[in-house]
Amino acid sequence: MNRVGFAISSLLVLLALASSMLFVVDQRQFGVVYALGQIKDVITEPGLNIKLPPPFQNVTYIDKRLLTLDSTDTEPMLTAEKQRVVIDWYVRWRITDPTEYIRNVGLNEAAGASQLNRVVRNAFQEEINKRTVKELLSLKREALTADVKAEVLEKVRGAKPWGVDVVDVRITRADYVDAITESVYRRMEAERKRVANELRSTGGAEGEKIRADADRQREVTIANAYRDAQKVKGEGDAEAARIYAEAFGRDPSFAQFYRSLEAYKASFSKKSDVMVLDPSSSEFFKVFRGAAAPAAAKK
Repeated sequence: MNRVGFAISSLLVLLALASSMLFVVDQRQFGVVYALGQIKDVITEPGLNIKLPPPFQNVTYIDKRLLTLDSTDTEPMLTAEKQRVVIDWYVRWRITDPTEYIRNVGLNEAAGASQLNRVVRNAFQEEINKRTVKELLSLKREALTADVKAEVLEKVRGAKPWGVDVVDVRITRADYVDAITESVYRRMEAERKRVANELRSTGGAEGEKIRADADRQREVTIANAYRDAQKVKGEGDAEAARIYAEAFGRDPSFAQFYRSLEAYKASFSKKSDVMVLDPSSSEFFKVFRGAAAPAAAKK
């Protein structure tokens, strides 16, 4: 019985020893093997590997994927015009040499991100100091990020290489600080209002000019139309008078009788019209007392 227990115990010890000697490196990681605190080996290929059991050898892992570092600092930077601006940026980077990274930067990705954040911010500050706000917001932003990337690469590849590669540097936002932003918005609003008022006054003046011109053309058109109408009316009246004269000239007595009838008709246009006259002495009824009436009746 003791032999069986000893065998089982021995087997368990052997399994534990074997498990401590075997480790798996993922395809997304570097495996770093330490021997008594010193880097013994770096495993770059994924798969199953063997090492000595602790404390003789230990293994740690470092991410080999493309990492993203976002800015967290909200401190303003000064442009060439001494304007205070706040920028947000991000950096895409990766660890390429775990040995140099561990020796010169740190044991994990957080250490590299912390130091890289400081270097990138200093590079941005130096480049923004050389540029105006207009250049920062224009197409020259690409040149700015390219210069920042070059400075960061020069730093991480210096006398003590970091073992990292900076793939890309980008600006996601560039803005004034809050106090200046509010002032800029007020100035922009005032300028827009000034332009709007100027356009309204110009439009009002143009509108008055158009209305005055339209009124003038209307008056001229009405005057011309009235002139032409009066001319046509005058010509018509003259023609009518000629025709009347020609017709009445053939029989003056009938013409006098006709005009008297028209006068009577105009005088008694309503049923309520009443005239108190002496037919025997009134000139108004002379046509009925003279020879014109029998002559008209005869015709």
